[in-house]
Amino acid sequence: MPETPRPERITDLSRLKAFTNPLRMQLYRLLYAAGTATASQLAEQVDQAPSLVSYHLRKLAELDFVVEATGQSADGRERWWQVASEEGWGFRESDLAGTPEGAAAVGAVTRGLLDSRAAQVRTYLDQGAAWGREWTDAAFTSEWLLDLTAAELAELNDELQALGRRWRERGRAAKAAGDSENREHVSVHLYGFPFRP
Repeated sequence: MPETPRPERITDLSRLKAFTNPLRMQLYRLLYAAGTATASQLAEQVDQAPSLVSYHLRKLAELDFVVEATGQSADGRERWWQVASEEGWGFRESDLAGTPEGAAAVGAVTRGLLDSRAAQVRTYLDQGAAWGREWTDAAFTSEWLLDLTAAELAELNDELQALGRRWRERGRAAKAAGDSENREHVSVHLYGFPFRP
């Protein structure tokens, strides 16, 4: 049985620190959703100068998060980019937070991800009516309060990751087969953490 593809696990603090810059996080997320794009296309979406966006894309490329997309430019002058891995990336706090610098970077990136995701949800809520009833009825928000051990929480995470990968592959296969009618990007955010009331 082939090995299940997994996101790259970042263990090098210098690589993680690239995403303490909110613009780099935003560019990476936009590029991941688009598949491929030029610095100029991304600059329009983030309302920044193409030269600044190009600079940040080159920095992400130096750290192997994005690569040049070959065969995209019609005249060879435009530089097209894509994420280096469709599986994305992740990190464990325990790998990186052993120093004050590491703890600060982990905190900044985690908070940046949370802020970015919350902004995405707020945008959907603001535009909800424009999506129509089919999409608003399908969209969901859920919360479960569970009593688990750390090992059980890790097991739950593994199961949810596998479920997400299955649905992502289903969408990719449909797009590859030309089934793109009524297909949209869908963002699913999951968090699992201990708390004490």
